Amino acid sequence: MDRAARQDTAPTAAQALAPDAGVDGLRWHADRWWWTDPDSVALYLWSPGSAPLRSRLPDSVSAFAFCRSGRVLLAQAKWLCFADLAAPPLQGLGRRPPQPAMAVDPAEPRTAISDGSTDRAGNFVFGTGTAAGTPGAASPGSAAGTAGFAPAIGSFYQYSARHGLRRLALPTVAAANSICFSPDGRIMYFSDAATRRIQQCDYDAEAARVANVRLFADAQDARPRGAAVDSAGCVWSAQALDADGHCRVVRYAPDGAALRSELLPAAQPTRPAFGGPGLEQLMVGSAAGLHLMDGAGASGLACTLFNDIKE
Repeated sequence: MDRAARQDTAPTAAQALAPDAGVDGLRWHADRWWWTDPDSVALYLWSPGSAPLRSRLPDSVSAFAFCRSGRVLLAQAKWLCFADLAAPPLQGLGRRPPQPAMAVDPAEPRTAISDGSTDRAGNFVFGTGTAAGTPGAASPGSAAGTAGFAPAIGSFYQYSARHGLRRLALPTVAAANSICFSPDGRIMYFSDAATRRIQQCDYDAEAARVANVRLFADAQDARPRGAAVDSAGCVWSAQALDADGHCRVVRYAPDGAALRSELLPAAQPTRPAFGGPGLEQLMVGSAAGLHLMDGAGASGLACTLFNDIKE
């Protein structure tokens, strides 16, 4: 951590709702917050001022993306699936079960999808990791050392309606995390649950080509989990600390310098996201619920819709 960064010593985040439920894959879409809860196998949506609504799923979902067609792309353990949204005035998912679209690494039972996000061109980029229950695997949110994780057998992929599934030439990982993109889409950020580093690489969305993999930031005493990029090109990283039952959210400048660090009263953070009017509200998901944080005047970028319409 850059010593010049502001570091608050007491938790500053206010827990907003769902204190006993896990919040993962947090997104802002259609004036609502959306997230998954792996423990209850459900997709939630929440309009501020009302109670969260739940749509049950047949399997847990580690990431999802809204589509140009109005559907939702769901990343389950070994499958990418499409689900329909309910017809207005109903909310959430429709009654038809999610429809499988693409199997992911079907010959390797030890892996499962761990994180994913759309790139700026509308492709879905995701990574896998060692599946839960695999001998030697540790939870991606745990504070175990690198030796506590199973061998690095996870990979990165790009999925598109035009080209299908294409593997990205990135190093294998114990579990892919922190997948996000610079405002112009030319830089991809990612991390491995077994390390304390956030990496970056040059990214060509059309060719599904990566190059010049390099260190972006070293979290030193924490493990980066989810991440998001704001309108200024800064990376907001939710990080699990080694001790004391808290996590932190760090804002990094485009050159990797740590600009701001805030403690959060939760042990296992997931993904930060910007939402609300003007995308000026910063929310962070965790195993203990949804947290509203001070974004210090930063604003986010709207999530790119997955282009599921073949042209």
